[in-house]
Parts: sequence; C-alpha cells; structure tokens
Amino acid sequence: MPESSSQDHKKATIVAPLNFSGPKIAIIMRSKNSAWVIANTLAALHSQDFQDYDLILVDSGSTDTTLEIASFYDCRLIHIEPGDYYPGKVLNQAIAQCQADIVVFLNSDAVLLRDDSLSNLLDAFNDPDIVAAFGRQLPRPEAHQWVKRDYATSFPATGTPPSWITLSLPFAAIRRQYWLQHPFYEDAWASEDTEWGHWAQTCGYKLAYVPQALLMHSHNYTLKQLYGRRFVEGEADAFIYHKKHKLTSDFANFAKGFIRGCYHHIITADLAGLLATPRRVFVYHWAYYSGLRWGNTRISQQLKNDSTGQQTVLSRYQ
Repeated sequence: MPESSSQDHKKATIVAPLNFSGPKIAIIMRSKNSAWVIANTLAALHSQDFQDYDLILVDSGSTDTTLEIASFYDCRLIHIEPGDYYPGKVLNQAIAQCQADIVVFLNSDAVLLRDDSLSNLLDAFNDPDIVAAFGRQLPRPEAHQWVKRDYATSFPATGTPPSWITLSLPFAAIRRQYWLQHPFYEDAWASEDTEWGHWAQTCGYKLAYVPQALLMHSHNYTLKQLYGRRFVEGEADAFIYHKKHKLTSDFANFAKGFIRGCYHHIITADLAGLLATPRRVFVYHWAYYSGLRWGNTRISQQLKNDSTGQQTVLSRYQ
C-alpha cells in the first residue's frame, strides 16, 4: 500500500502554563467525552490520602460536559484537536511541559477504588531502582464474562502479571528522568505503554506491579471497536517486537482462543457469551493479523504515515 500524504500533527494548545516549580508529582489524565464517568474519577482522585500533585487534563475535543465537570477541580488544561490525538505524541508533549520527578498516568475512565491507591503506587518508588510502576485493574460490574476472565489473568491479586503486560497506563507512574532517556514511541498509534515497558525491561531496569494500587477500568467493546483495538495492537507489535505475520500461527491462536472461550462460558453458564464466542474470537484474531501485516508492510517499505491505525480505531467510535 503506497504511503498517503498527511499533514504534520499539530501541537497541543496549552491553556495554562505548565512549567512550574511546585509538587514533584504530576498526574496526566487524558479525556474525550468522559462525562459518563469523569466525575467519579476526579472525586476518587481528590479523595486520595496523597494530594501533593499537579493535575494536567489533556482533552481531545470533548463535546459533552467533560470540561464543565473538570472545571470544578484544580487542574491545568491542554486542548488537543480530535484528529491530532496520537497517544505517544500527546503524552510526550504533556510530559515535556512539566518538571515533576515522577509522572503519574490516570485515565479519565479509571476510578481509584482505595483512598491509598495513589500513595501505594508512589511507594514503589521508595526503591531507587524502580523506574516505573502500575496498578491492578478490576473490571466494571457490567463487564462481559470474557473481559472479566482476561482482567483476572492480566492483573492478578498476587504475584506478577503475564509477560505481555509490561506497563499499563490507565494507572501507572514513571520516573521522568527515564522518560528523558526514552520518550514514548511514535511509530505506531497504540501500545505506547507496552513499548516503554519493553524498552525498560530490555535495558535491565526494574518495573513494579502494585496490586494495592487498585482501580476499576474496563471496556465492553462492540465487534467494530474490538477490531480497531486489535488492529492497532497488531501494528504496534510489528514495531515493538519485530513480530512477523503468519496466517497459520494466527489460525492456531484462533483455535486455542475459541476452545478456551467456549470452555469459560460453559463453566460460567454464560449462554449469551458462548453464542457470541465464534464471531468475537474471529474478529479478535483477524484484526490482530491484519494490523500486524500492515505494520510489517510499513516497516519493509519504510512508510512513515501512521494515520491508518488512528483512523481504524477512532472511526469505530463515531
């Protein structure tokens, strides 16, 4: 596929100056049309037993009451045009504007479930060798059964997460000095947290998983939305892990996922989930394969255009 021409991504409009000599902790929160949940997120954040931080809200074109709700709280605002939202680039712009020693990331749809979740996350940095830490995510009560299963595997109550979870930005923190060494990557649209965690691990740096930093965060994706998320994850894995696309391997993964999904829905007596499994598992793996193939094409042809992933995701949320 030939590279399509595109304009350079616009810089964020900084509404309030972010160069400050205040708290050593900055919290970056990204939002877009989060009115359905951001009141809970901000209330939980402002109920934490640790309050010595500077909150930066990066909004990418909310048209609901998100900004009206946020205006009741003390935060610094960065406006991003919807078409300019590229996660790695946006985060790099925001971090570059603050002087905090530790930067915390909290999604606008991630609700802290303990009043010491933030302090527990920050306590990980009492170990001077820790460069980043992330919390334990619990799915929402209305989460689908397969989502609950995946979250239980990805964010265990004890022990360590699986190897594919290197860092998870819905609630995480990094030492800014290491971000200066390696900013979030901008080659592909998604998985900026996975790439940064992978880089840190490859360099021999320590990352901490903090189960006591507890939050609620999950999504019940439609099939269209699931396709978009898995497409950009596949594209990203081509850049992060130099992974090659192989249809035979993806078919084998589909078969394993199908059997595992059916078994889970049978033992949980989830008939609706069982009936939905074939389509969901097919979309899950086909989208990943398609994204991985596109990522490999971009690499082999040295295509710099990264708009395909963005369009694949955002168009499915319209």
